[in-house]
Amino acid sequence: MPGLYFEDFKVGQVFNHTVRRTVTEMDNVLFSALTHNPAPLHIDEEYCREHTEFGQRIVNSAFTLGLMVGVSVEDTTLGTTVGNLGWNEVRFPRPLFHGDTVHCRTTVDELRESKSRPDAGITIFLHEAFNQKNELVALCKRVALMKRRAK
Repeated sequence: MPGLYFEDFKVGQVFNHTVRRTVTEMDNVLFSALTHNPAPLHIDEEYCREHTEFGQRIVNSAFTLGLMVGVSVEDTTLGTTVGNLGWNEVRFPRPLFHGDTVHCRTTVDELRESKSRPDAGITIFLHEAFNQKNELVALCKRVALMKRRAK
């Protein structure tokens, strides 16, 4: 497994993920439909042209969040996470549009021992997503319960 164990992380460690993803109209409309989100911001181009400051549909923020965290998994937690404990400080400073290409960065923000699980530790990751203009479009802190190496 390529994922890292709790002991492998260092506070301040940065992962510039090589996987990039161009977001398509299909991604946005399908995700919105699958999650029962009928907001016209995501599915109604004419509404957005006439009634929003963006003049076009914006990508569903839950998709953006999932993509940002998902891109990080192979470099950080694949096969070594017990589970996510929470996502905090979720922000979307700029909208993401169809055709934008996302790249992501993860920084290890905090490490602490688990009080209840001697076989695991708690890692807090700061995930950031950027568009092709290198503008920040999303960020969050993810609290993950990470496996420790067997002794």
